[in-house]
Amino acid sequence: MLMKWLAFGLLIYLLLAAAVWAFQRALLYHPQPQGVVVPTVRVQGATATVHAAVRQPEQHQAVVYFGGNAEDVAQTLPSLALAFPDRAIYALHYRGFGPSQGQPTESDLVADALALAQQVLGSHRSLTLVGRSLGSGVAVQVAAALAAEPRLERLVLVTPYDSMAMVAQGHYPWLPARWLIKDKFDSAAHAPQVRVPTLLLVAEQDVVVPKARAQGLMQAFKPGLARWEELPGTDHNTIGAHPRYASLLGASHGL
Repeated sequence: MLMKWLAFGLLIYLLLAAAVWAFQRALLYHPQPQGVVVPTVRVQGATATVHAAVRQPEQHQAVVYFGGNAEDVAQTLPSLALAFPDRAIYALHYRGFGPSQGQPTESDLVADALALAQQVLGSHRSLTLVGRSLGSGVAVQVAAALAAEPRLERLVLVTPYDSMAMVAQGHYPWLPARWLIKDKFDSAAHAPQVRVPTLLLVAEQDVVVPKARAQGLMQAFKPGLARWEELPGTDHNTIGAHPRYASLLGASHGL
């Protein structure tokens, strides 16, 4: 009887693991429609055309923003403008988000993000990359790919992580999540290739991306390249409301 219960328990475990593996992208990505009307630009990615919300494209210096896994980046533009009042701002709608078509995957998101960054560099004299939560993993890979680009000035990572696989393992400790996950977003593996000053903005009470994951990423950068700023009393979703958030996001001093 005991062996039958053990076999039944093992079967349930394997079925749960298979379900998580099969539906993991639905757990990771939560596409949002564009909730406000803002100008957009078209971006020709490797396999699809996507869109980016844009503000003040006539400015000489630019910021490219990559948002979270359930973010309408068009609604983030006003808060980004507070941090970067004199810069053009481009915020990528991931595939399946806003007006962008398709299904999001790590490889496609990074390819689209790099295409946007290169398109922006074609009409602006400098570029700052900003990535929040999921988007921090996108931003690190773009910064690594543009390591030889002298007009890339700065990288800002909000609630970042060393690896999405490790984040998933923390949320699903009863599963071999780090091996099951398809889109690993291994930021720590790409961080050593980054050459620009980097700021990590970390929420003190973050339970979605625990500080240990941000610390793992911090250690992966070249010594002296990255700076750590922890905002007290904030969590994963409220960090943007901290009084120092906008000034830290937009400040280049101290980097």
